[in-house]
Amino acid sequence: MKSFVVAIDGPAASGKGTLARRIATHYGMPHLDTGLTYRAVAKALLDQRLPLDDEAIAATAALHLDLTEMDRDLLSAHHIGEAASKVAVMPAVRRALVEAQRCFANALPSSVLDGRDIGTVVCPDAQIKLFVTASPQVRAQRRYDEIVSRGNAADFDAILADLHKRDERDMNRIDSPLRPAEDAHLLDTSGMSIETAFLAAKKLIDHALAQHRA
Repeated sequence: MKSFVVAIDGPAASGKGTLARRIATHYGMPHLDTGLTYRAVAKALLDQRLPLDDEAIAATAALHLDLTEMDRDLLSAHHIGEAASKVAVMPAVRRALVEAQRCFANALPSSVLDGRDIGTVVCPDAQIKLFVTASPQVRAQRRYDEIVSRGNAADFDAILADLHKRDERDMNRIDSPLRPAEDAHLLDTSGMSIETAFLAAKKLIDHALAQHRA
């Protein structure tokens, strides 16, 4: 039977990662946060003091990336995110990582992948696609609360401005721009708790699973 893939896309701080992990835990499916793959490439370059603007070097790092060796806490550092935004726009890096992400999904009976282009590029044939979004203000508040909860200082206005910048970059890049797949289910989590969002997603996934097994 063909692999069952839950594809979850959406902008930064929309809640897609939290939702993806909740779904993966509930269904017992392996989960891949594809955003971490770009951060892992950036960290590899930073660790080796290699340039962040050399596409050939970055692509080589992407080709040698081990998806089982990614530490979420380590890769969540702000400076790694900034570096990742530079390598993520490189076509050769994206090609290498998309292939690795696709292999991850195809090698398993079922999986959950979240990112920016899962339903449109990585797994366009996924049985269920969710596009998770929320207003910029809500997303900025979530990011602010997350940073403060770790005991760090945060500037709401700076976070909001950064989210607007990232949205602009993600939606307007030439290679794999952020956009909902035509057959994606839109899930606006602006006024939702994670549990409410999960229950809405679960209803859609249960229906897709029933069809897949029929």
